[in-house]
Amino acid sequence: MSKKPKREIPILGSPIIETHCHLDHLQENDPLTTLKEAFNVGIEKVVTIATNPDNLDVVLDLANQDKNLFCTQGIHPHNAKDCTVDTILKIDNQLKESKVVAVGEIGLDYYYNKTPREKQIDVFKEHLELAIKHELPVVIHSRDAEDDTIEILNQYAPRMKKKGVIHSFTSELRLAECAISHGFYLGYNGIITFKNAQNVRDALAITPLNRILTETDSPYLTPIPYRGKENAPKYLPFILEKIAEIKNVSVDEALKVTYQNAHDLFFRLTN
Repeated sequence: MSKKPKREIPILGSPIIETHCHLDHLQENDPLTTLKEAFNVGIEKVVTIATNPDNLDVVLDLANQDKNLFCTQGIHPHNAKDCTVDTILKIDNQLKESKVVAVGEIGLDYYYNKTPREKQIDVFKEHLELAIKHELPVVIHSRDAEDDTIEILNQYAPRMKKKGVIHSFTSELRLAECAISHGFYLGYNGIITFKNAQNVRDALAITPLNRILTETDSPYLTPIPYRGKENAPKYLPFILEKIAEIKNVSVDEALKVTYQNAHDLFFRLTN
């Protein structure tokens, strides 16, 4: 029996914003080729995410190579152990750059615990203070850390002019409810297409459409039907289709609302 061919990537009727990817982590394509492929299927803007002291300059340099490519500055909880006073000073300075649209990827990860929890919390809070200072949104990673993430959001969110997003949301519903109550968005990616991710689809189902952001987290978490291949922003249309299905709305409505969400959070001050 011949293998069923994969679906071609659909070109949807309205522009899409890729709010979270890691272009400097790609293995199969160079970042600018990947970006061109994304633009060809209707992706309008792309945000590539900083994660460690060594790629702060890398993502900023990338963002400066295309008018529709933007970046963040921040240290992932996995790498919080490498975050020094000098790192925070550098981020503080580079948050002034016009192509930097958020502080991130920051947060807590108690699943892998690659950095001691106390250090993760300290670095998370330092970044939130920077976001408050610069009036920028935050991109938060939270895994198996609901209690502390909720406590910190309750502490800091009231002081934040711009809120942010819990990206690649896979947490308990109580964190979703807390984040939404503070005006945060939840980011959903290819995980919503995975067979064993009903908990994430359940979270998506209770998330108001006007609180949803679209992302791929590429080169990771490739959506079906391209699972097994390196992920890329060009696969975002499959995620939009699944969001529309789960939210029981048309793809066009899902496109328009999530586009506006991303624009409101990241680009109101840059365009």
